[in-house]
Amino acid sequence: MTTSPPQVNGHRRPLPVITDWQAFLGTPAEQPVVDPTPTPTPEPTATAVDLVAQAEADAIRTKAYADAEEQRINAEAEAKAIEIKAEAEAEKMRLANERSAMRMERDRAEHDAHLEDIQRKREKAARLDEEERAAAKQSEQAEAKGAEKVDQSANRWRNAALAFAIMCAVVALPVQMSAFYNPNAKWLLAAPIMLEAGAWVILAGAAAAVAAHRPHWHYRLIAWSLAFVAAGVNLWHGLEHFDPATAIGTAFASLAGPGVWDLHEHGRIRRRDGVLSWRERRAERKAAEKQAAQEVAQEKREAAREEARQKARDAINLRLAEQRRTEFPDEWKYALKLAVAMGETTVTDAVWDRAWDDKHAAKPGVTANSISARNAAAERMKRVLERDPANTLSKGTSSQRVPHLPPKSGRGSRTGPKVRGTRRAGDAPPFVSAARKQAAITAKNTATEEQK
Repeated sequence: MTTSPPQVNGHRRPLPVITDWQAFLGTPAEQPVVDPTPTPTPEPTATAVDLVAQAEADAIRTKAYADAEEQRINAEAEAKAIEIKAEAEAEKMRLANERSAMRMERDRAEHDAHLEDIQRKREKAARLDEEERAAAKQSEQAEAKGAEKVDQSANRWRNAALAFAIMCAVVALPVQMSAFYNPNAKWLLAAPIMLEAGAWVILAGAAAAVAAHRPHWHYRLIAWSLAFVAAGVNLWHGLEHFDPATAIGTAFASLAGPGVWDLHEHGRIRRRDGVLSWRERRAERKAAEKQAAQEVAQEKREAAREEARQKARDAINLRLAEQRRTEFPDEWKYALKLAVAMGETTVTDAVWDRAWDDKHAAKPGVTANSISARNAAAERMKRVLERDPANTLSKGTSSQRVPHLPPKSGRGSRTGPKVRGTRRAGDAPPFVSAARKQAAITAKNTATEEQK
């Protein structure tokens, strides 16, 4: 069997048309002209057989071409569907790639922003550290400058005190030497030198004791004693042999020199021991007094609040006790007896709970009557809920009263109830036209099968 190609020169081949159907059907289209000359007549059987075969061949060829055309159309449709599907898949893949690229760009941007944030924080931390180091360095420099200034001031004070003490000794020593001068005993001139030098030796011992953190008060006492002896000598001899101004001036010089130096040592001792000044001690004392006053006021406020809370609790307890005595007299009497037995002065919550449990064998507020009432209410609610239409299954009457389809195999209807076949108007909705046609086809096929 051969089939025609679906296309010729790029164009679809038209369906073959069989024109010699009249010979196939045995009915000639027109009467032929009768030739008087006798001609040999071919055998009709062979001619009929050839026409039938040709018709069958044409029919087969036409069917084959139709099948090939159908296959071609199906193949083109499948190819088109595959192409459309491939395009859809490609579009989906492109969108997925774009979303992935956008997500990657967003993640990269977030990562870059996070890195920039971390870098900014690091730079800020480094800047703060640098500022702290600079501030600390400036503070150290300021402290160093302050300490240097303090040291310079202390050195100036020490040098000034020492120079003043030497000057005072130079002023006071001549009057003392005049007092001890004796032409027959010139060795007595060493006495005033001993007094002045002894005072300074004792003050040097006091400075050594201060530096070694040893007691120093007795050194300073001896030095002041020697200074007063020298001042007394100057005052007595000056008043007797000189004028009062000379006596008072030399006596003051004998006291002023050791006194100024002792003031210098006293300040050094207080600086070493960290002793507060009078103004600092006064400020500290005022702060302590203020803090103590605030603590006392806070304690008074707390005591007042606690007293108010206690009064409120007492009032609530009294009102609760009165309500219990009024509402539950029997339980209250038993609770009073139980409180006395338990050593309580009032009916506490523990006593009341135990009294109620002894009376009703339940928690406070629960009695046998309350439990019975609750059970009865639950039963009533259950009956009401059972009668509620929302909780009851409805049993409506079906509109399908009589079956309207033909029975199967003559064994009776199986599509409806077993009732007498009486039809009424509105028993069932009418079939649509498609359903009526399908029912007719089903009935016809059933009748054909039964006849066979």
